[in-house]
Amino acid sequence: MYAAHQIFPQARRYALGGLLLAGTMGTVQAGIVHEAIETEHLTISVERVADGFQHPWAVAFLPDGRYLVSERNGQLNLIDPERDRPQVLEGMPAVNHHGQGGLLDVVLHPQFGDGEHDWVYFTWSKPDGDHSRAALSRAKWQGDSLAEVEHLFEQDRASSPGRHYGSRLVWLDDGTLVMSIGDRGVDPSRAQASDDHAGSTLRLTDTGGIPSDNPFVDDDSTLDEIYSLGNRNIQGMTLLSTGELWASEHGPRTGDELNHIHAGSNYGWPKVSLGNDYRTNEPIGVDSLPGMVDPAYLFNGRFAPSGLAEVTSDAFDGWQGHLLAGGLASEQLLRLQLDNGDVVSEEIILQGHIGRIRDVRQGPDNAIYLLTDSSQGGLYRLEVVN
Repeated sequence: MYAAHQIFPQARRYALGGLLLAGTMGTVQAGIVHEAIETEHLTISVERVADGFQHPWAVAFLPDGRYLVSERNGQLNLIDPERDRPQVLEGMPAVNHHGQGGLLDVVLHPQFGDGEHDWVYFTWSKPDGDHSRAALSRAKWQGDSLAEVEHLFEQDRASSPGRHYGSRLVWLDDGTLVMSIGDRGVDPSRAQASDDHAGSTLRLTDTGGIPSDNPFVDDDSTLDEIYSLGNRNIQGMTLLSTGELWASEHGPRTGDELNHIHAGSNYGWPKVSLGNDYRTNEPIGVDSLPGMVDPAYLFNGRFAPSGLAEVTSDAFDGWQGHLLAGGLASEQLLRLQLDNGDVVSEEIILQGHIGRIRDVRQGPDNAIYLLTDSSQGGLYRLEVVN
């Protein structure tokens, strides 16, 4: 059986020659939307930083205090708190913006700011006829614009329809990059196929190569890029200050999981699951199998996880070392306390306060940032009220 804990209830914009053309535009307009929300340890405020984005997916923080926000329609936005509107950056590839696909995660190189490593990495659904495949690319940052774009990796086969891309990116301490790829939603058994990137995490070098110490490089039956198997659809992933990699993963109906990702491990999907079929509500798979890793935690109900971050800021006294997990369908922000790999307590911090939470990040200013997924999505900042 699973050793799992459960929660209990408590623009369109287009750019040509640097000019914004007609359409719905995001706006940069700070404003407090919730002055004081009481939690177990803290009182927090919620401030809107910018809004009006069409289904934004990820936020990244530039060293100079500006932000990058991706939108599924393929636009990457530069947000300057001193300007009224975001700048749409030119040079991004044309994405397959169908279903859950499009422009997805965005992260900076760990050594961004030294000139040599000023790269912006992003995942996207690459068109392939009527199908698409998950891809990883990077663009050189020059001032306020993107220079050359380099395509680093794409999954081994294209799929339809546009579901279950996964697509979170996390840098490990050794400078390698982990990328999640969902099972693509058609044939769940692909997540157990060692010759298929679907339903896995991958570990790559910063140029898209294969690290020589990847867990399956000496296994001819498994693709060398694969880091873990049996992952249905990871949309939240973070590296803890301890060096541990954790991920929040969409399961089937009521089967959303939090997993501690280990190199070479199999997380069971679809042979192992605590979720049910969407149509019949019958269980999928079995509770546990030898050689497959049980989740550390099972989210309650239809949480729909997306976005995961560790709190390390001294400003959030009492939350240090805890995880913050965002929820889409649940519209929740959940705090999870870990102890030796187990979730020992949980608290719902937000529920319906700002909508569907797509991304969760701790910023360089030690505030917590949330990105909401809607046709008028926004970027929000959580701070402690003294």
